[in-house]
Amino acid sequence: MNLFKTFSFMTLLLCATALAETKIDSKPLDPSTLFSLSNEYSQVKISPKGDYISAIKIFEGKKLLIILDSKTKKLLHAVHFPDNAQVGDYVWANHERLVLQKEYLKGWSDVPEYHGELYAVNADGKKAKYLFGYKTSEKQLGTLIKKNTPIQATASILDALPSNNRYMLVSAIPWSGSTGRELNTEANQIVYRVDIYKGLRRKLGRAPIGNSHFLTDNEGELRFVSGTNDHIHSQLFYRQDGQWINTHQFSYNLNDMQPIAFGENNNQVYVIGRESGQTRGVYLLNVKTGDKQKISQDNTVDPSNVWINNINKKLYAVEYENGYPEYEFVDNKDIYAQYTKQLLASLPGHQIRLVSETMNSDKLIINAFNDRNPGDYYLFDAQKVKLEYLFSQKSWLDPEQMADVKPISFTARDGKTIHGYLTLPYGADAKNLPLVVNPHGGPYGVRDGWEFNAQNQLFAQQGMAVLQVNFRGSGGYGQAFEELGHQKWGTDIQYDIIDGTKDLIAQGIADKSRICIVGGSFGGYSALQSSIIDPDLFQCAIGMSGVYDLELMFNEGHVSQRKTGQAYLGAVLGKDVAQLKAMSPTHHVDKLKAKLLLIHGGGDKRAPIEQFEALASALSKQHYPFDKMVLDNEGHGFYKDEHRAQAYRKMLSFLKTNLKL
Repeated sequence: MNLFKTFSFMTLLLCATALAETKIDSKPLDPSTLFSLSNEYSQVKISPKGDYISAIKIFEGKKLLIILDSKTKKLLHAVHFPDNAQVGDYVWANHERLVLQKEYLKGWSDVPEYHGELYAVNADGKKAKYLFGYKTSEKQLGTLIKKNTPIQATASILDALPSNNRYMLVSAIPWSGSTGRELNTEANQIVYRVDIYKGLRRKLGRAPIGNSHFLTDNEGELRFVSGTNDHIHSQLFYRQDGQWINTHQFSYNLNDMQPIAFGENNNQVYVIGRESGQTRGVYLLNVKTGDKQKISQDNTVDPSNVWINNINKKLYAVEYENGYPEYEFVDNKDIYAQYTKQLLASLPGHQIRLVSETMNSDKLIINAFNDRNPGDYYLFDAQKVKLEYLFSQKSWLDPEQMADVKPISFTARDGKTIHGYLTLPYGADAKNLPLVVNPHGGPYGVRDGWEFNAQNQLFAQQGMAVLQVNFRGSGGYGQAFEELGHQKWGTDIQYDIIDGTKDLIAQGIADKSRICIVGGSFGGYSALQSSIIDPDLFQCAIGMSGVYDLELMFNEGHVSQRKTGQAYLGAVLGKDVAQLKAMSPTHHVDKLKAKLLLIHGGGDKRAPIEQFEALASALSKQHYPFDKMVLDNEGHGFYKDEHRAQAYRKMLSFLKTNLKL
């Protein structure tokens, strides 16, 4: 079986040259192209003993895996699937062996498809093996003969068990049909122990609940799992004598519990959870005594990240983002806490991610980033206290020339404090600027943060300010705040967006005669709905991959195809047809005044093309002019760089015309 493409000496030489110098093109690229390019490097990791550094790199339009000597940085090997396949996520399974996912680029969809296949290969390219999936050619000929047989399920790597040289843990969701490759969304995950050299697997257990999240101990034993069967209520289970036991017996009075780390023993578990109506916090639970202890909580925002020592699986810090990110160290003695503090001081103005480490924690890969810097990878030698630069995610963009992203807040019309972010053009005075309002998608479980945003940086480079509003209904601000958006999609949520826009006008930051609203997914819905509610506020609107007919959501799209999805839609939208129509742009195009641009992918499964067609039909019946861009083989958001650049160029031209730039 031809598992990997064999690289010629010249191909390896070209790839190695690309490590030292990024050559995007022989001529300068236009801004839309520069900001649309994908990260050149991602998933940078170090092997457990520190001998190798690996990374995903874009090469000839596909993702490949490169392996370098950690000392010399010499390219040793590259893993590249032939034809239309590419490397997806991967892990170091032991000091010499990697396990990686295989993805496919299909002609009808530019977004890679993952069919659950796992491959393994040594760092030197030897002993390549198909570990898990539906294609293995080995057959089971007798009950006593163990083979790596095909399995119709989609696998994800649960625990690489890097200290175990032979095995790893894989969780898998069965397919709903024999050949359809569609996940059985009603089935719970199954966990297998898999031999990383032979592919032999043994079933260890099944999750007692859907959409599960497991926590394993240092020996690879399943200890805790959380999940939900309706996307609204979650449950937490612990393992005892081979059985899953629901923790509801302890009356912890916590919702949305997710296990994240162990306490002093396997009976203690740190969870993220929330008490009724509050923000999420970190709690230490004891499943033997039923005790609960609050460890960390912010009154305004949920934790944005939790930091775990991957060697001992202990919690050492919690991160919050109420404006700028902040750390709360819950274990100052943990060596990773000390490293993090040291690195934050060494790279001022940056956020730090400890993304990979050796087994003895003497060498770590870190990612440093901020609102102007997409991210730089470094190798940190803890013994020498030395920081060595490795790669930049987007080396062609100069962070010093990027725009600052500043936290803001304002008071909505009902007195509620709403938070958000404002991006101002580099070097520009914050006065009478053309403004692009950019509502986020979701809306639930999603929020905007202090980070590099390529689209907004592109707009800012062209002289536009950009407003992002974490309107009610956004994730990250507590359960009560999120539920304020339930069945208020077309009203209260949009009022927050409109009020935030008017606040910038009142401050003199935004020119009231040059304002456009641009959003994707739910943000695309908001672009249209806000323009309908306040038609004189926005001179133009761009809807990308938007939903425009709420009633249609119950019949089209992958959310509607699941029982849990129908229950979710009923809870957050309601089922009153009159109300759904009242909040749907397709039924109110007669109120529009803004110039319109609609962008959509023909293969979109979340906001299917029927949503675009419904709005286009309504506009045509009203004889309302609009511009459009439809790419048949794109999905929910554009995957290909060239398609993203094409969309950016279309958007920039549209915005410059309507904002008089």
